[in-house]
Amino acid sequence: MAKLTLYFKDKPIFSGIYDTGVIHIGRDDTNEIVVDSLAVAPAHAAVVIKDGSCMIKQLNEKFPLLINNLAVKEWALQNNDVINVGKHYITFSVTETFLNNQPQNPQATAEKDPDVLALNHKLDQSVQQQEANLQIMDGPHIGRILPLKKAMTRLGHEGAGVVVIARRKNGYFVSALQGHEGLAVNKQPLGETTVLLKHNDIIEVDKTPMQFFLE
Repeated sequence: MAKLTLYFKDKPIFSGIYDTGVIHIGRDDTNEIVVDSLAVAPAHAAVVIKDGSCMIKQLNEKFPLLINNLAVKEWALQNNDVINVGKHYITFSVTETFLNNQPQNPQATAEKDPDVLALNHKLDQSVQQQEANLQIMDGPHIGRILPLKKAMTRLGHEGAGVVVIARRKNGYFVSALQGHEGLAVNKQPLGETTVLLKHNDIIEVDKTPMQFFLE
């Protein structure tokens, strides 16, 4: 798992643990990691965690992306790399997968590790609220968030497959509306089935992966 910790004046002000998906960094409040600085773009950079690798990409050419004080467009993050953002900085570190190595008393773990406690609390809230979004994980619109506010959300275009996501009381369900080629959930062809989406599921429409997540 990857851990990103935001510092200001050498004091940690935010820390998050992630195992997959896109983590958006920027000044705007819609980012996963918000950096309150005019030296940072509203959408500054995106960290893509996929297949065991972590790539960070620059999102705004007017705001340089600095890794270990080196200007880059894209960078494969390594343990202890530093992302410089104005007067702030973000450290990247690799942690062991705690989900498979929890002791028998999970409450004791939470008390000892505030990062785990905060993460679990966030996941609990997301399940209760049942508000959901899709986040684009690749391509020119990487990092873009698509709220699933409507009762029915249609994705795709004719000739390349179309899916519809239905918002119901018992969850969000995806099914193929038109065509089946290139339509998948977690790399499994969607076909004629209707799938109940779960937190962090990956939907693929016309070779564009999107991560489903609950707020």
